[in-house]
Amino acid sequence: MGFTAPEVTDGVWCSRWDSVADPAGLCASELPPVIDFHTSGSTGPSHCWQRSRDKVWLEAGMLAGLIAPDRPEAVVSFVPPRHLFGALATVLVPAQLGITVWYRAAFVGEMPDLPHRRIAVMATPWIFQLLLQHIDWVRRFDHITVLYGGAMLPATAGKFLREAGRERAAVVEVMGSTEAGGVATRRFNEGEPPPWTLFPDVSFAEPAMADVREEIPLAVRSPRMAFQPGKRPPQQWVADDLVVPVDDRTFRMVGRSGRLVKVNGRRINLDEAEHAVRAVLGCADLALVPVADGLIGEHVELLVVLEPGTELSELDIPAAVRRLGVRPRRLRVVPRIERSALGKATAHPQSNTEKAEVVTP
Repeated sequence: MGFTAPEVTDGVWCSRWDSVADPAGLCASELPPVIDFHTSGSTGPSHCWQRSRDKVWLEAGMLAGLIAPDRPEAVVSFVPPRHLFGALATVLVPAQLGITVWYRAAFVGEMPDLPHRRIAVMATPWIFQLLLQHIDWVRRFDHITVLYGGAMLPATAGKFLREAGRERAAVVEVMGSTEAGGVATRRFNEGEPPPWTLFPDVSFAEPAMADVREEIPLAVRSPRMAFQPGKRPPQQWVADDLVVPVDDRTFRMVGRSGRLVKVNGRRINLDEAEHAVRAVLGCADLALVPVADGLIGEHVELLVVLEPGTELSELDIPAAVRRLGVRPRRLRVVPRIERSALGKATAHPQSNTEKAEVVTP
């Protein structure tokens, strides 16, 4: 059937890997020797990258090892398997652990009534809000581990950990890409997240990078590199991220290079700023977009998708401006913001009314 079949990506299903005698053998027999995955298109046109079945299974084992110390008895996943992280987290990690997985594509309805005391939740950015809405369900469990591999971790993740309690909940975050697979990870259950640690088989592309104490692009080598059809795997992967190395295995994230702008001398991480603004604007969705400015070089626009039946005047725009720290060049009301399965904005459409409003504090 494959990871992209509608029955797999769009439905509701349960797989009892605890009743399968040989999960590795079953996966080997059902999956092709080479598996196609496609980039999300959030930073350019979508491209096909291929990975060998053995390397995909190997990476699933690494991810399973990140949450295995918490002894999960079941998995609840909301991550579509059509992309690499979803295929790993939703299908193959539960297979590696030999436990039951419940999958649901939509974020509505009741949470599954599980007989287990310890679970893992495979998450996209929206899932933390869903867990907060069902905090009583969360508190039924002795422990809940959230494996997260989407866009920048939302502010609701910290609120979820506080509401659930540090003894009950933990977040395991994975950084990677379709091209490189899993690159680095970090785990936390309270406070500020720690530095990122490279996967055991991943290294900085150049040993000298570990001695740099300034912002540099993240470049790594890994034996799990994907390859484009008819080509060999690349020697290294250079991420669209700026980092500051801590030592030869860890680094601190500065931000995606395309999401860092300097407005009137103030540098803004637009991913962080989106989460801050979202906390004070009661809208359906929003995005901060970097734009060129003829006077100061760089600027930012705020795109807002209104909740049905609401008006722009009902939003607390001054509070959003205070959170952002600068006044956006424009605010635009748009009908929607296209996002990938992992929550990354893939398109910023113009308003269908061509309505543009200058934001004032």
